[in-house]
Amino acid sequence: MVVATLTRRQALATALATPLVSIASAARAQPTPVAITDELIAAAKKEGKVSHYTSDDLTVATNIGKMFEAKYPGITFQLERSGAERNYQRISQEYASAIHAVDVVSTSDLSHFTTWKKANLILPYMVAEAAAWAADARDPDGFYTKQYFTLMVPGYNTRLVKPEDAPKFWTDLLDPKWKGKIVKAHPGYSGTIMTGTFTLARALGWEYFEKLSKQLVMQVQSAIDPPQRVAQGERAVMADSAENSSIRVRDSGAPLALFYPPEGVPVIPVGNAVMAKAPRPNAARLLVHFLLSAQAQQVYVNSGAHSFSPDTRLPANRAPLATTKLLHANPDEVAREAENIKKRYTQYFAI
Repeated sequence: MVVATLTRRQALATALATPLVSIASAARAQPTPVAITDELIAAAKKEGKVSHYTSDDLTVATNIGKMFEAKYPGITFQLERSGAERNYQRISQEYASAIHAVDVVSTSDLSHFTTWKKANLILPYMVAEAAAWAADARDPDGFYTKQYFTLMVPGYNTRLVKPEDAPKFWTDLLDPKWKGKIVKAHPGYSGTIMTGTFTLARALGWEYFEKLSKQLVMQVQSAIDPPQRVAQGERAVMADSAENSSIRVRDSGAPLALFYPPEGVPVIPVGNAVMAKAPRPNAARLLVHFLLSAQAQQVYVNSGAHSFSPDTRLPANRAPLATTKLLHANPDEVAREAENIKKRYTQYFAI
């Protein structure tokens, strides 16, 4: 019987109990960058399909899939989109039942890769497209590459809040005037919010979240949800969101403004990897090449994200990051703290 939920510790123990080919030796040397070959394309087309589990926004992920199918006719792109934490649970449950359906996984919680590396669930694979990117855009052992990065940012409805009255600091959200007017995403569903919660707890202390929980916050799941709720006027302020999703909502003409608190803004990298038990390993590798290609990277940038690729162009209406204080998280530390983060968050917000 499939277990309904698994902690990361249980997931790791289950995965380690699954017979897999050991790749421990490969973890010590970063693989040589690999270019696309005609042989790889032919082998991928023979497999005929690729399954992508991702926490990317549904619209963006769907567009990427259509582009992939257009570029490589004969390969069906199967999209499985959910929150990063939900995808993590799903993969754990599938592998516990000896179900190997996923070829490539993209997640906004890089700590997942920490667990999967230890359990030999992902393979080292470095594509030539990303070989020239900054070293911190890749796993030191080559097991994953950061597909793009976004930020976790707050914001407000410009019709309900005047600019002069709007919050500017994270701690401004604790002002009693915002009680019952805030919407917030959940770290148990969203990898963006998991990483962001870890980062802000380090910067501001858990006291910040304890006080925020007393503001009668509307709790939603995904980091994609808050900007939509604020734009619709259901709440005046959002305590957090994925910047790329918020930019798309704002640029559609919605009354949404973002702000970048001086205390610092969490950086949320989204990484991808090839699963060790991918049922279609050649199509999986080909998809990773595509996700990191200049073509796909520009789509991510145009959709509000930030790319590690020097070949992308920032849209004219986007401000550079030079004036924003960026807060980074160590994925290994997030992995160690994940269960505690969810426990404390649930304790404070009573959900």
